[in-house]
Amino acid sequence: MGAHESMEHAEHAEHASSSNRNIALLIAVIALFLALSEMLGKGAQTESLSKNVEASNLWAFFQAKSIRRTQIQTAAEQGKLALGTTTDEAAKAALAKQIDDWTKTAARYRNEPDTGEGSEQLAKRAKQAEAARDVATDKYHHYEYASAMFQIAIVLASATIITGMIWLAWLSGALLLAGIAMGGFGLFWPHLLHALHLH
Repeated sequence: MGAHESMEHAEHAEHASSSNRNIALLIAVIALFLALSEMLGKGAQTESLSKNVEASNLWAFFQAKSIRRTQIQTAAEQGKLALGTTTDEAAKAALAKQIDDWTKTAARYRNEPDTGEGSEQLAKRAKQAEAARDVATDKYHHYEYASAMFQIAIVLASATIITGMIWLAWLSGALLLAGIAMGGFGLFWPHLLHALHLH
């Protein structure tokens, strides 16, 4: 091997080494975004499950309150019927007081703003929990897509080192940007995939 060929070989090796360092840096950056995306995805998934449980519990409480209110209203209606046939004044007064108590209790079961446990408040809280669950689920889907893009980008960047095909690195960089955009949509516009009917 002549001096000229040795020089070319050394320059080629130096260029390859520099190129590999750049690809390694690209892989490190992609791995960073993958870790962030995975972390955000797990957080969104946990939030989604938590809000789903909360909504289910609130709807169960709503149903129990509604059943109890219906029972009390039925008792009050039966009491009103009995009131018309009662002749004893003391019994009539006691029954009228009981009917009034039942009516007030039924109204309280429907609307209890102080505690937030009236059926109206429970329904509102359950719907809010469902809405929060849906947002968290939508975020989770965005982060999952972003994570998949980052993982494929890492594979492509790694393949660049092995094959020397630089276009794989460019494709990897494009997937990095697409993954960042998808993660950004998850943070700031979580209903995008829903709007586009993509999941």
